[in-house]
Amino acid sequence: MTDKKLLLGDEAIALGALHAGIKGVYAYPGTPSTEITEYIQKHPLTRERGVHNTWCTNEKTAMEAALGMSYAGCRAIVCMKHVGLNVAADAFVNSAMTGVNGGLIVIVADDPSMHSSQNEQDSRFYGKFSLMPILEPASQQEAYDLMPYGFELSEKQKLPVLMRITTRMAHSRAAVTVKTEAQPIQQLPFAKDPASWVLLPANARRQYAALIEKQAELESLSAQGHHTRLESGSNSKGIGIIACGIGYNYVKEAEGGHDDFPVLKIAQYPLPSTLIHELAAQCREILVVEDGQPFVEEQVHALLGADYPIKGRLTGDLPRTGELTPDNVAAAMGVASKRFFEAPKNLVPRPPALCQGCGHRDVYNALNEVVREYPDARVFADIGCYTLGALPPFRAIDSCVDMGASITMAKGAADAGLFPAIAVIGDSTFTHSGMTGLLDAVNDKANITVVISDNLTTAMTGGQDSAGTNKFEAICLGLGVEPEHVRVVVPLPKNMEEITRVIREEIEYNGVSVIIPRRECIQTLNRKLKQKRKEQQA
Repeated sequence: MTDKKLLLGDEAIALGALHAGIKGVYAYPGTPSTEITEYIQKHPLTRERGVHNTWCTNEKTAMEAALGMSYAGCRAIVCMKHVGLNVAADAFVNSAMTGVNGGLIVIVADDPSMHSSQNEQDSRFYGKFSLMPILEPASQQEAYDLMPYGFELSEKQKLPVLMRITTRMAHSRAAVTVKTEAQPIQQLPFAKDPASWVLLPANARRQYAALIEKQAELESLSAQGHHTRLESGSNSKGIGIIACGIGYNYVKEAEGGHDDFPVLKIAQYPLPSTLIHELAAQCREILVVEDGQPFVEEQVHALLGADYPIKGRLTGDLPRTGELTPDNVAAAMGVASKRFFEAPKNLVPRPPALCQGCGHRDVYNALNEVVREYPDARVFADIGCYTLGALPPFRAIDSCVDMGASITMAKGAADAGLFPAIAVIGDSTFTHSGMTGLLDAVNDKANITVVISDNLTTAMTGGQDSAGTNKFEAICLGLGVEPEHVRVVVPLPKNMEEITRVIREEIEYNGVSVIIPRRECIQTLNRKLKQKRKEQQA
């Protein structure tokens, strides 16, 4: 029995995972991947089956917990955005060496055009580097269908599987045909070779050799899968197309229902070299359509040699940066486009801004007042809503590099003699990757002032639970910050005199001090109040 649902790509993945019989989802919220975990958390099947679904402290802990669930014989998924894979990389890369027991799919949402990210990193490079299979759906339907297939592939090959999507796939909706019954949750027996999970050098060398030997089979599976296929075309222009993931949709839209071009649709990696050679034999040149970096284009160049003409992002036929669109793909194909996706003209800019009533506003107002008194002061910030403090009217921060960097950069600057060196970090980011930097600062007796702006949630991604809520004073004391230099304030305009006084005192303290401005995010507070009113009216 089947049903039809209108789903985001993220939701299609989540439902596909539930229907494939997962026992757990592990994630740290990051746009555009967040809705996968949220959908699972809210689904009735999660409660009915006891599917584990709490947010993790960071992507590394999420990856390791999912690997532990796989070790115990159950299916699990890990969800993160592309920069989160950097955090999880140690466990991710080594998981291809240990292999898996229960099926494990690592879902990573890349963000071409950097809608909400620091870079345009392409996660397919991580999959290739780690020598594990990669899946890349072209549609929401494929996103759903590839989940049970991915778990079967994972369990058969005893390898984790990377599923790579992009923002456009994650956050666009389509009708998806889904099953009305889910597979039961199964628990496989423990692995027959427990030594494979102990990466001592002798075991690791053996595991690596076995992983290398699997590559030919994995490439063969890529060529055989029904989601990867070579489609014939009239080939009137002698152009063949390799279309990866969502790029396949743009190619089909440009063709307008006419199969003019031979198309090799890629949904699984390693790349199927036999199909690439077959396509090349039919055509005089190949256009590679892929959203992200020229991952496939570079490999096709290597496969076919320098004399075979390959077009794509490297040649400028497609933009080197940013998302693909139906328009720029049509132009690269030499097909007329209706230009629906041009940037609108005469549109008033609407830059992002901190919400009215946000506690971060009061933190920056106080910080700016004090910092003006110190000509050499620098404020090192971090990833979160409060990064908007870089914009008018505050212009309060001098750096934002990656999660957790504020404290360690402030420490390094202080080590170089900068005074005062101030770090601003959010509550969720602090527990994600700021705690270790604070420990370094304490151990070195660094002269820095750390502001943990605590709004009691992971606000930037929609108000998910924050791992350290109500624990920050204890964490700072446990890491060795002197008790009299862990200060809590309430960021409200009426408390401005107190807040500025505390900031001045802690800047003047020669050592590590932590100020915790604490007030609930205005958005989560409003939601709670609305829910409370509904309950009172019921």
